[in-house]
Amino acid sequence: MNAPDAPAPTAADRPAHAASPAHASDELRAALSEAGLHAPVTGGAADADVRVGPLAPADARQLARLIRTGTKRTLKTARALREICAGHRIELPGLRVRQGRITLGPVRVEDAARLARVLGAVPPPAARPAPLAGADAAFVGALLGHVFPEATGGGALSVSVREEAPGLLDLGAIDARTARRLVRALRF
Repeated sequence: MNAPDAPAPTAADRPAHAASPAHASDELRAALSEAGLHAPVTGGAADADVRVGPLAPADARQLARLIRTGTKRTLKTARALREICAGHRIELPGLRVRQGRITLGPVRVEDAARLARVLGAVPPPAARPAPLAGADAAFVGALLGHVFPEATGGGALSVSVREEAPGLLDLGAIDARTARRLVRALRF
């Protein structure tokens, strides 16, 4: 005796932990649909270019609310980090939130040195480099790279010297948790 044909599973029948869609456009389309938003989403070849079509004003407002809600804690941490650094006279003009991480961006060597000092770095006098700007930047970068994990309880920060601008260092991105620990370290 043969069993009757079972209906094909629908999206509601699939487990919530199912693999994510293969293409970014499919993933965005599914997320918008799950949030109850209606917007045409198209993806180019291999999702090199994903486009969201026109949104109704109500859907646009809801999408803006969802983005703000989802990134609220990271944005708040970035704002706190910017404010506490300004209080220490440390300028981080490139501080931005990108893809859920806080990018510290380019910083003058003087500001990076001040950040390292506030975090507890005390360079031995004999270790000071020659007064060449590039050597100074490399020294400050190494100092900051060394003191940062100690001050934040293990968070790493990539620091690189800009070849074309030896008076600047590029500070990498940190996750929000490391940024919150950095804020706490800068408060004390």
